[in-house]
Amino acid sequence: MSKPIRVVGSLNMDLVVQVPHQPIAGETVLGSDYTTYPGGKGANQAVAAARAGGQVEMWGAVGSDGFGQSLRDNLEQNGIDTQQLQTLEGSSGIALITVDPSGQNSIVVSPGANGRYTPQRLPPFTPAALLLLQLEIPLPTVLAVAEQAFTQGIPILLNPAPIQPLPGSLLRQIRYLVLNETEAASFTQSPIETPEQAQMAAQRLQQHGIPTVILTLGGAGLAWADGEDRGYLPAHAVNVVDTTAAGDGFCGALAACLAAGGSLQEALRFANAAAALAVTRAGAQTSLAQRAEIEVFLADQRGDPSP
Repeated sequence: MSKPIRVVGSLNMDLVVQVPHQPIAGETVLGSDYTTYPGGKGANQAVAAARAGGQVEMWGAVGSDGFGQSLRDNLEQNGIDTQQLQTLEGSSGIALITVDPSGQNSIVVSPGANGRYTPQRLPPFTPAALLLLQLEIPLPTVLAVAEQAFTQGIPILLNPAPIQPLPGSLLRQIRYLVLNETEAASFTQSPIETPEQAQMAAQRLQQHGIPTVILTLGGAGLAWADGEDRGYLPAHAVNVVDTTAAGDGFCGALAACLAAGGSLQEALRFANAAAALAVTRAGAQTSLAQRAEIEVFLADQRGDPSP
């Protein structure tokens, strides 16, 4: 039996409202009726990886409320192993999301059960093809699970969102660091406004002992540094509806391709296409593409650039 992609992270129910513009401090904006979508960076990336063809298991926690069962059911409907997903007394995580006409979003997260998923709740660690981590669960839990994976030689892909200070010991355990330009600017303490600056920032981040650093640049594409090499891949031109899960779609598809034995260049092209498809649809997990869709999209692109 093949080894799974193990996602250890958050699960939220997203409450989404369309707004004419994002409110400024003190402003009240009338929006649409709200819609609920399964979300959370961990669950989003798990679903993205599963739809992209990966064998995926989810570690984390949901609450004992109605949202908790819905979140579990949704993962199982996407073919994800939830045997290690725990139900904790109290509320599930939720995210309050506003989306403007350009597709840009603003998000407030209430962690709920995610915040109660402490290292003591981790099950015994077993082999995996790749460990996929984010930062919407307590940092001590992230550190504990990364240590276990590193000790067992399991490659770790970290998406450090929401951004927070990280110990060097964690960064030295990471095989793949995937972050956006805002997160990278926070780490490097320098602005990132061009693809060239993004490539240079990726190389600076490698100095923390990280072999591969990938910067997602939204509509500008992505930059990467791997060993002595670096490069840039433009974004695909698509009609943007909602950017909510673009980064999660990228991370999940990247993990699926890497876990299947794809090269970094193949995984970057595959993930870049998955992210492009995600922004053409509303919602978080509802926007994530199936592997066949990604392959058709890539086949339809003429002159698809390679990193």
